[in-house]
Amino acid sequence: MLAMQYSFALPASFAMAEIRERIATKGPLLDDFPGLVFKAYLYAERGADGPENLYAPFYLWQDADAMNRFLSGPGFVALTESFGWPAVRLWSVWHARPPADRRAAAFATREVVPLAPHTDLASARESARAHVDALVDQHGAVAALSAYEPMTWTQVRFALWPSTPAPAASGQRYRVGHVSAPVRG
Repeated sequence: MLAMQYSFALPASFAMAEIRERIATKGPLLDDFPGLVFKAYLYAERGADGPENLYAPFYLWQDADAMNRFLSGPGFVALTESFGWPAVRLWSVWHARPPADRRAAAFATREVVPLAPHTDLASARESARAHVDALVDQHGAVAALSAYEPMTWTQVRFALWPSTPAPAASGQRYRVGHVSAPVRG
């Protein structure tokens, strides 16, 4: 699995209602995209969620083929025509707990932390698994994942929450406008 995110910093004066409207109209279009485990349509409002207005969707892909179909498709082309050509961050997933009920997600948190040189990656992966499971099983997250990127040696910790999460010491808090995910039987 692959985790993916791009982000657009928007002007302080930007009417975030436009982002919420975009999410409401475009969000359901990916609800059944082949190979998409979930897409969280995320945004942050300056002041309430951090220092700037952001539009920053976060994806969990089953594989690279599914991600490539999206990035070369009409939805991504339309996004780039509206907001510009983003840098797309990718992480290889260590452990993920997708949402059982995608409608329950109201907030998200994302933390990117460095992995120290010569980190025991097997131990780090096991710690990540325990962390993700604890977020869902003990702390009430709707979904969570941990992944890493070996070029810059960073780890991403991502979670969807049903209500406002406690402020993290580092990282970004977002609001969730919609979550696209296959309906589970």
